[in-house]
Amino acid sequence: MSDRLKVFGIIALLGFMAGVVAQLTADYVIPWLMTVLPALMQVRFVVSGVAGAVLTLVLVSAWAYFSRSRDQP
Repeated sequence: MSDRLKVFGIIALLGFMAGVVAQLTADYVIPWLMTVLPALMQVRFVVSGVAGAVLTLVLVSAWAYFSRSRDQP
């Protein structure tokens, strides 16, 4: 299997996992936070922004890990 196909497969898998995490966040985490912290009801975009930032950090970290140079120990 070529390296390019492996990269596409990894990106597809990461995208799938990001979609699952986003759906679980929308279904369970945000409603739970709104019951625990009622003040967030008026600033729902803050919760979405934090979730997006965390998701982006995870994806970029995974990309950086998988794309590191093979020459380094």
